[in-house]
Amino acid sequence: MTNTTTATGKEAAYFGVPWEDAYGYAQAIKIGDTIYVSGQLSHDDKGTMIAPAALDESGKPADFSTMEEQMRVTYANARKLLARFGASLDHVVEETLYVLDVDEAFAVAGKVRKEAYATARPQCSSNLIGVSRLAFPEQLIEIAFKAVLPPA
Repeated sequence: MTNTTTATGKEAAYFGVPWEDAYGYAQAIKIGDTIYVSGQLSHDDKGTMIAPAALDESGKPADFSTMEEQMRVTYANARKLLARFGASLDHVVEETLYVLDVDEAFAVAGKVRKEAYATARPQCSSNLIGVSRLAFPEQLIEIAFKAVLPPA
């Protein structure tokens, strides 16, 4: 995990996973008091997917039973990135969940979000959007975040 700062004042955070170079992006960017976290997924420190969905013969998810675990790991990865900038999920003002199955997401998201934010009513706006595909076939969810640090 590395952080770099550019001449424009952007501070970027990376996990060091292969797709950062392949696609060409930072996991998170901090400029001023705002942190923009790219869509996070459920991977370990080496980039191996945690709780991947089983795929059918056409390469699409066969079921969505691992969405809850993917969601938990995704929030944990976001926590790690935010901590690199001295922030936490308490600083998140907006999140967007991209999911392959909206019904399964609604079945688990409330519980997982409340655990992740450690409160019954997380103080951030939240969008849940159903999509037909994410970056990796076994991926069921991706979450992007915007966090704002308090004035210094």
